[in-house]
Amino acid sequence: MVAYQVLTGAASTTRDAKRLTGIARSSAERDRRRPTPAAPVRRAPANALTPAEREQVLCLLNSLEFVDAAPAQIYAALLDQGVYVGSIATMYRVLREHAQVRERRRLARHPARWRPELVADAPWQVYTWDITKLAGPAKGVYYDA
Repeated sequence: MVAYQVLTGAASTTRDAKRLTGIARSSAERDRRRPTPAAPVRRAPANALTPAEREQVLCLLNSLEFVDAAPAQIYAALLDQGVYVGSIATMYRVLREHAQVRERRRLARHPARWRPELVADAPWQVYTWDITKLAGPAKGVYYDA
């Protein structure tokens, strides 16, 4: 649509602009008469947390008491203590801003398994075994080789 408007604005006829862009004159005229909606101006909510309050929530979420708990558990524990710092969604929002939305429990990390590598530089140094299944004469019948 922009190309059509540029062509008609540059002293080109609407017929030529239609032929070059493939846009019908009626569609272009309808689009020109349609008012463009103004982008709504969004203001911050009156009850939004200040940066200092957000930092306080993050420190609380990462404190030793709550470091391995989910936001819903933290929310319930704080309400039991009579403390309200924000909703569960607010806690998740603060964690997401700091890329901390993940498993919060301390999980064991298993080391990678070491597989022995046997190297032979002469005959009769390394012995191994292998069982291979060979298909038998009927379905479901196998032979170990």
